[in-house]
Amino acid sequence: MRKKKIFVTRQVPQSGILVLKKIFDVKINPYDRALSKKELIKNVKGIDALLCLLTDQIDAEIINAAGDNLRIIANYAVGFNNIDLNYAKKRNIIVTNTPGVLTDTVAEHAFALMMSIACRIVEADKYMRSGKFKGWGPMLFLGDDLRGKLLGVIGLGRIGYAVAQKAVNGMGMKLAYNDIKRDIKFEKKYKAKYLSKNQLLKKSDFVSLHVPLLPSTKHLIGHREFAMMKKTAYLINTSRGPIVDERALLNALEKKKIRGAALDVFECEPLLGCSLEVKNRFKQLNNAIFTPHIASASNETRSRMSEVAAKNIIAVLSGKKPLNKVL
Repeated sequence: MRKKKIFVTRQVPQSGILVLKKIFDVKINPYDRALSKKELIKNVKGIDALLCLLTDQIDAEIINAAGDNLRIIANYAVGFNNIDLNYAKKRNIIVTNTPGVLTDTVAEHAFALMMSIACRIVEADKYMRSGKFKGWGPMLFLGDDLRGKLLGVIGLGRIGYAVAQKAVNGMGMKLAYNDIKRDIKFEKKYKAKYLSKNQLLKKSDFVSLHVPLLPSTKHLIGHREFAMMKKTAYLINTSRGPIVDERALLNALEKKKIRGAALDVFECEPLLGCSLEVKNRFKQLNNAIFTPHIASASNETRSRMSEVAAKNIIAVLSGKKPLNKVL
């Protein structure tokens, strides 16, 4: 009997891979980088399952290259905008993701960014390292408190909910939110106000983004939205880079239309800025913090993601329903 073949597009934590190797013929990208399209096409031929990452663009050409045995595309992520879902559906290929397991980790990172930008942690660290600190001063690196401030959450999915929960219970913040539907139970539990996007932007001291990347959410935050925000407001983005118009953000930060921003995702990853000019201007800012798409990067969470992806593959190739079916 033919041993079913799995291709893993990038080295991920071994907890899930070891389980797959006990059952299937598993091949893993040996390089610590995303494969080119040509390399992907070469490696997916004849596989039964593909375990891929957000950095892999899985289009019709790659799906066709895999051949008729391909049964499942298991995305090692919550998002799945890197996969041509329409074509996968046409080919009757199941697509899965890894939601839930990274919720608290991403929410914690969003808060780490929020506190770091408000307390000017990165600025102060650079100041210390450069040897500029000569002694305590009453006006040195004045920041902003979180307690009592209004946090506006855009997108009340698992992660948005977790951020809101931590804001109220952990930091004593006030809460507003915007989503495609209201959650009355949530509003009562956390004394949260449901606001239109415009009203939320106008009133919030901190705005945290937690929406998926869809045609309707690309550049959800642009010049118009930054003009609505308080000059003392901060923007936090741990969702998807293209949700924010980076040139509009750059303009808002340079002209002090908002007080600051903290980003873990970017419009043109892996670059900070879609052009060299924009990248260099971002690098000059002292009112912004950037982390390299690491919001889910804890040992525990990344291992659980590996295990969930493996379980989805095993289920589908065993003729069972996957845990996390997107399509």
